[in-house]
Amino acid sequence: MAHAFDGKVAAITGAASGIGLATTEALIAAGARVVLVDRDSKALDAVCARLGANAIPLVIDLLDPASCNTLLDGILSKAGQLDIFHANAGTYIGGDLSETTPETIDRMLNLNVNAVMKNVYTVMPHMIERGTGDIIVTSSVAGHSAIPWEPVYSASKWAMTCFVQTMRRQLNKKGIRVGSVSPGPVISALLADWPEENLRKAKESGSLIEPKEVADGIMFMLSRPRNVTIRDMVILPSNFDI
Repeated sequence: MAHAFDGKVAAITGAASGIGLATTEALIAAGARVVLVDRDSKALDAVCARLGANAIPLVIDLLDPASCNTLLDGILSKAGQLDIFHANAGTYIGGDLSETTPETIDRMLNLNVNAVMKNVYTVMPHMIERGTGDIIVTSSVAGHSAIPWEPVYSASKWAMTCFVQTMRRQLNKKGIRVGSVSPGPVISALLADWPEENLRKAKESGSLIEPKEVADGIMFMLSRPRNVTIRDMVILPSNFDI
């Protein structure tokens, strides 16, 4: 797959770490240029310095409406086109609803739901005009099963399951494929909010996967012939019981 994405431009939100970074590395290795979208400018600079000229930093705070609205203009000014958009940025809270706060709920839904919808709204006209494109959303297995210990997070990912499938039907006649990748627990910064005992048990039981393993699934989705859409890929650790 070394040259499979030559000439392609991808943009990935939350690209400075985790699944976003792993997917960036995979796409660059396959020949693409990647615009890394993240609010952490220092992390972006370090990652792009390591990955070279095909890694292009774009600092955007998706929780700031004015900054969020600059997404497509920023991508086009730096890379000239957009072939692949990966809406990956997200956040996590678990525990009983009574244990969280209204402010935390707002932040999660604004990033996991609203920002994704706004980002797709922003990039969609460019892809429609070109008659081609791929949109991938990072969802979660929590978007396919009601997880009682993470009601806000699970609800946000159920919303994404619905959004991806409705947008797939809206855009599939315009040359644009829309799909989602739904991992189980991934070793990433999001697990920082897990209870320490739960995290320890998950690691010991082999119930976690690496970001690269999710990126491999995304690369499979993107590399299918244009007449094939992988509408949703669920990627689980073999020992994860849900």
